[in-house]
Amino acid sequence: MALTKEFKAKDIRETLAATGMKGKNITFLDDFSREQILALYQSAEMLEPFMRTGTNLLQGKALYTLFFQPSTRTRCSHEDAMIRLGGNVITEADPLHNSSAAKNESLYDSLRVTSQYADAIVMRHPDDKEALGAIEQLGSNGSPIISGGYGHVTHPTQGLLDSYSCYRAFGDLENATVVISSPDLSRARSGQSFALALAAMGARIVYTGTSELRTPDIIREKLTRMGARWEEHFDLNVKQHEELFADVGADLVYLPGCSVKKDDPNREDFMKKLSNHYISLEMLENIKKKTGKVVGVHHSLPRNPGEFDMAIDATEHELYFKAIGFSVAIRMALLAAVVGVN
Repeated sequence: MALTKEFKAKDIRETLAATGMKGKNITFLDDFSREQILALYQSAEMLEPFMRTGTNLLQGKALYTLFFQPSTRTRCSHEDAMIRLGGNVITEADPLHNSSAAKNESLYDSLRVTSQYADAIVMRHPDDKEALGAIEQLGSNGSPIISGGYGHVTHPTQGLLDSYSCYRAFGDLENATVVISSPDLSRARSGQSFALALAAMGARIVYTGTSELRTPDIIREKLTRMGARWEEHFDLNVKQHEELFADVGADLVYLPGCSVKKDDPNREDFMKKLSNHYISLEMLENIKKKTGKVVGVHHSLPRNPGEFDMAIDATEHELYFKAIGFSVAIRMALLAAVVGVN
């Protein structure tokens, strides 16, 4: 490293500003460049020491969390992040019963009103078209809205957490190969947002799924437009998956955690397809013997029986619980970037 005129102590305000996210809605991660996402990662690293002790970067600011679907990790980590930043939280976890949505208020009206109370909104909504339509209609008449998951298509804060965890584990993601494995890629919103973040950072993406439930066209188009390195494999059995992970040099296998409710008539067929994506500890040990590589296993959580061997929890392959340890830092960085600090 050579001395330059720019050499000086780090200033988190400058790193946050470099994200270019101030005042922006966070919907799809292809809206941001590699440099912007890297600045967010760097901000999160600078905030990791304050995940427990806190800081006052957003003192006097307020976050509104509006969740039309159940959530533990996404809602609580954003609320914790805002509190650790010195801000305040207004939360609504059941708007269909406890808010004016129960009185048929439109989503647009709800967002326009609550923008008067909060400096940023984190929203989860089951209908991506309704959510995106209301946000487009809102335009500049509301606070910036961060998607906590819209429909089956986008979950950018999960994608940022997953990619940040990989960045902390592997460093330069241009050298990383990540497999996204699910019997239903059409509803794997966390996996698709992860893919967009990985694409922005230059990683290689390997999809494996079932031929009739592929990645949505909107994501495929975005990956192609980004010039991403990505490929697809379909209808593989467990042994073929083991061979694929070894052959592509996978650093990580990501399970988006799609599930079908117990009373769903398609559950039996889904569980049969899911069994082909099962990851056992024996499989990972076989790959390590063959390639010398420790393949990480990551999951968006909550996990379901039959997805992977729980013996992995106590091994070097486990990333799903370790990632939770990074969730508050990356969301502190995201909130600080979107709201802006003085």
